[in-house]
Amino acid sequence: MTATIATLASDPLGGRRVGSTGGAAARAWLVDQLAAVGADVRTEEFPVRAVPQVYAAPTVTWGDRDGATELVFGRQVAIHPASAYTSDVRRGALGVVGRDDPAGRWLVVPAEMSLFDAYRDTRGAAGLLVRRPVDAEGWQFTMLAGPDPGPLPVLTLNPDTHHAVLAAATTGDGWLAGATPLRRDDVTGANIHACLRQPVPAGADLLLTAHYDGVGDHPGLRLPGASDNATGVAVVLEAARVLAAALPAGAGLSVALLDGEEVGALGSAHHASHLRAAGAAPLVINVDGAGRLEGAAVVEAGGPAHRLLALLDQAGRHTGISLTAGPVASDNRRYGGAGFAAVGIGAGMGGYHSPADTPDKVDPDTLGAIARLVVATAHLAAAAHATLSSPIGDKR
Repeated sequence: MTATIATLASDPLGGRRVGSTGGAAARAWLVDQLAAVGADVRTEEFPVRAVPQVYAAPTVTWGDRDGATELVFGRQVAIHPASAYTSDVRRGALGVVGRDDPAGRWLVVPAEMSLFDAYRDTRGAAGLLVRRPVDAEGWQFTMLAGPDPGPLPVLTLNPDTHHAVLAAATTGDGWLAGATPLRRDDVTGANIHACLRQPVPAGADLLLTAHYDGVGDHPGLRLPGASDNATGVAVVLEAARVLAAALPAGAGLSVALLDGEEVGALGSAHHASHLRAAGAAPLVINVDGAGRLEGAAVVEAGGPAHRLLALLDQAGRHTGISLTAGPVASDNRRYGGAGFAAVGIGAGMGGYHSPADTPDKVDPDTLGAIARLVVATAHLAAAAHATLSSPIGDKR
């Protein structure tokens, strides 16, 4: 599993953004891994619209009467996914949203104000400056999914820089110059589907899932995506290897390694709709984040998953892994929303969507624990298939 993570987080894969050459390289490698364990593997493409991509490191400088400071990309400044595109540097005086005349100014949005509210009085502004928290190593996080682009450039500032810039704007003594080199590309995503065992009629149909895409590298900024979600992929591959040889007779086993999770779980939405149209009824176990177990693994259930959730709880007790209910905002929600029994499992992410999400931050013991949990849950589900499997729409 650690070798899988090292490969997926390596430089040549470039952060595995949907539609990127790094994502395609990851996909080809994963297809080979699944074929090597005897799976019948295929890929399925789907369109992805308007993926935000920073194509150049933004140059942003601000100053006051004490001098000028060039901000460090990824730490002190980043581009908000709702930002409008600007290739040219805009320079203007600093102001505060709702207080100063917006014309020609970079407007600082107070921390307690939402971006939506900030747009109410911005006509003619140079752009908006919003506060964004940083992780323990001082990095801002990168997001691809989010609101549609607005009418203005939007830069995010770390808390210390935001405080200083707001103070300068309040006294009317500051300026800022910056651009937002952000484009939005229409690309093609591709899921990987692998069947290791076909179920017998009325047998359990187990589907293990994890997304393999990441947010992708920026110019001069590596975003390796080790915990999110190379760890989930590694766990699913290892569980599939074990289960392919050891699952009770009659149970089916498939794997879906999903693309486009970081842009709104589009890969799982595409797959779930096809499964529903085909009349399938899989039991879905999704893993997103297995980097470092802090006390208990987080579990979220969706769809008619009460029995599957009970078996997961039983597996946790068998393997000595504590579970707690909580949000797992990942592909499991797309399957649950389509009417399938689905559980999402999360066990920690270091350096979420930042350069700090490196393989050395992943705890091997956590990988082993979550893999054992998935295997145990699958075994219990296979043994209980007669009461778990029912077509979508069954009202019993």
